Amino acid sequence: MEDHNTANLSEPASPAASVASAEIAAEFAALSVEEKEQRRAEWSQELARVEEEINTLRTVLASKTRHASDLKRKLGITVWKEVTDDMNQGIKNLKETTVYQSVEQSVGTFTKAVHEAPLYQRTESVLKSTGEKTASVFGSITSGISSKLSQMKNSESMRSIEASVGSAYENVKAFSSLVRWRSRS
Repeated sequence: MEDHNTANLSEPASPAASVASAEIAAEFAALSVEEKEQRRAEWSQELARVEEEINTLRTVLASKTRHASDLKRKLGITVWKEVTDDMNQGIKNLKETTVYQSVEQSVGTFTKAVHEAPLYQRTESVLKSTGEKTASVFGSITSGISSKLSQMKNSESMRSIEASVGSAYENVKAFSSLVRWRSRS
């Protein structure tokens, strides 16, 4: 029975804890059977008290949390408002740091240099021109397709296809009704 109880000791997290656990196990092993039983009873009672205190604290915490939520609701403070306020405060704090201000200044200087560079000016001009031409081409393609679809819709061939499809649909519908009627009979 002694070996069974000492095997339940958890693995120590560090070498110091390992030494302490070994010392405690050796000390416990040196006790008499009555002393071991007495220690176990004391530890069980203490564990029960601690667990009871933990449950009491959880209950009190849950009650206080509900009360705080009720007060916030009465004050019109929503979770969204709290998150938004926290985010805004965090952003404000970040913007006030010297690192942020230094980076912001460097990025501003870099952006200005890029915009003033002749290569950027030419690239911007080419991209703008290309975008305008592309929009014009797509616009004409779209209107051409719309026109052709409209012509096809009004053509005799399309009316014939619509009639055939409608007729086929009616035949399938009638066949389906017949199959259901026969399966009920």
